[in-house]
Amino acid sequence: MSDLPPLSSPVLDWIRRAEELSASLPGTGSADIVARRRAARELSDRLALEFTDPAPAGVDVDELHLAGGDDPRRARRFRSSGAVGPQPTMLWLHGGGWIGGTIDEIVNERICADRALRSGVQIISLEYRLAPEHPFPAAVDDAVAALADLRARADEIGVDIAALGIGGNSAGATIAASAALRERDADRPVIHQALEVLPAALRPAGESFDRYRRASGMIGAEHLADVYRAGAPLSAASPLDAPDHRGLAPALIFAAEFDPLRDGAVAYARALEAAGVPVVLHIGEGHVHGSPGITTWQGARDWHDLFAAELTAAYAVAAADPITTRTVWRR
Repeated sequence: MSDLPPLSSPVLDWIRRAEELSASLPGTGSADIVARRRAARELSDRLALEFTDPAPAGVDVDELHLAGGDDPRRARRFRSSGAVGPQPTMLWLHGGGWIGGTIDEIVNERICADRALRSGVQIISLEYRLAPEHPFPAAVDDAVAALADLRARADEIGVDIAALGIGGNSAGATIAASAALRERDADRPVIHQALEVLPAALRPAGESFDRYRRASGMIGAEHLADVYRAGAPLSAASPLDAPDHRGLAPALIFAAEFDPLRDGAVAYARALEAAGVPVVLHIGEGHVHGSPGITTWQGARDWHDLFAAELTAAYAVAAADPITTRTVWRR
């Protein structure tokens, strides 16, 4: 692994294991999207069983159906067991490269439960539609419709509509950022957006794009943005390329130091800052794109400690108290 950046032993072990497991899964890289999703799910779950701590006790998890852009969508709610009454709530969009991922993945389950418990924010994870069967804007339509349903059914679901935000990991972060843009345009902005390892630009952005693809297991993955976009203008589908970032919800952006998507995420933070949007930017030192899932490693535990603390602070102020822009390098 001499072509990799300087990484800690737990991250190198995770990369080695991911490559080993991928080689044993016949659907990896298949042209058959169903086979490819099945292999990606199997890889994700097997890695999570080895490298992600179990979900903590003290979290109630239940199933919901929320309105989608077409049909109702499955969703899963994570809520602290002691929570009473309406709660600050974040609609969460899982990762998966726009063509895969599910709310049922073990890593998604474990991390959503941990964040809900430690942040005090109710998290509702949405099973949005996937490309290529449902390219842009289907997933964004699902997120926007789900937000509207959460507002309409706030009493039933226990949502504080004055503290309703959105967030996502990887491809889900792109969808969340696009939904935040749509909500602003419709004059119903969310109160916060949490964007984790964000693909802010659906195109190459910065020197990190080519430099760190192997470290993050993303060699050959750049075409996925085109599959998701399906010919839509960059100005519509790529958050960094949106024509106007003014008036957006305050943003929390977590980027990984050795992620090909790092420079695009940093550029998005700077674009929001230039538009007067409060931004908190953290760059996780020593992290690759997927390594926040390695919660058996102290570096990932630090990432999640900080993420939960930032959510607590952001939802407590509910955009009433501006957040200053800052960049933090943290192992």
